[in-house]
Amino acid sequence: MISSIFTPSFIGNFTSPGPILFQLGPFSIRWYGALIACAVIIGLGLSQYLAKRRCINPEFLSELMIWLVIAAIPCARIYYVIFQWSDYSQHPERILAVWRGGLAIHGAILGGIVASLLFARLKQIAFWQLADLVAPSLILGQAIGRWGNFFNSEAFGRPTNLPWKLFIPLDHRPVGYEKYSYFHPTFLYESLWDVIVFGLLMTLFFHDFKARSHLKLGTIFLLNLISYSLGRFWIEGLRTDSLMLGSLRIAQFMSLIVILLGLVGLSWLYILSRSLPDVISKRSLEDS
Repeated sequence: MISSIFTPSFIGNFTSPGPILFQLGPFSIRWYGALIACAVIIGLGLSQYLAKRRCINPEFLSELMIWLVIAAIPCARIYYVIFQWSDYSQHPERILAVWRGGLAIHGAILGGIVASLLFARLKQIAFWQLADLVAPSLILGQAIGRWGNFFNSEAFGRPTNLPWKLFIPLDHRPVGYEKYSYFHPTFLYESLWDVIVFGLLMTLFFHDFKARSHLKLGTIFLLNLISYSLGRFWIEGLRTDSLMLGSLRIAQFMSLIVILLGLVGLSWLYILSRSLPDVISKRSLEDS
């Protein structure tokens, strides 16, 4: 099954081989779940490595990752279900079927921030210090997780005849698009954009480490939010399955909010030359 993805026709005209990675009788492993698991494992290893480079106990990141998984995935699902309630109210048994897809990144971000704030407060660690260490893992995990949309034949864009067009089976096409076979692979656009953002964050992290210029706490995390949201705003405009509130694309609205907050945060750091508010006092932060 895996080899069928990389046939010569994949480049320029590709289609999902299906959502199932492995099946043995009634037992099955789906690509979506496997990719999320891989993203968590890789993200944990990366954040621990970055913590060591900053002389921070990597075990804090192991504990934090548990908090993030417990908070982010349910919040991502709840966020998605709320804005798709007209569908899920008809099939409530599908609400818990996370393996079928339907996780909203903005819900995950909100849940993860709340969990991280509580964790930082409990452990008496600067929230922004943790956020900077986790940011590269988050965007890399998003790049990996987006491929789950490919295997589920979801999160694609408008019809297109571009060389990298994506074939979508008839039963996955939105109402009104049944006559079209090929669509923008917006999952791929976002995954590639996330890889670019990941490269930017890692470059900043290691340049700062080598130059010992010490970027202010929160800089990497804020740049992650701004950079991701810029790409997401454009990509969301191509999609046919956006979460909507009336005529408003929720992801685009949230992206604008996040960009604004990120710019305010950077201005606070580098124009006003002040530290971002944190869950521990300035004295505790300096001692750490």
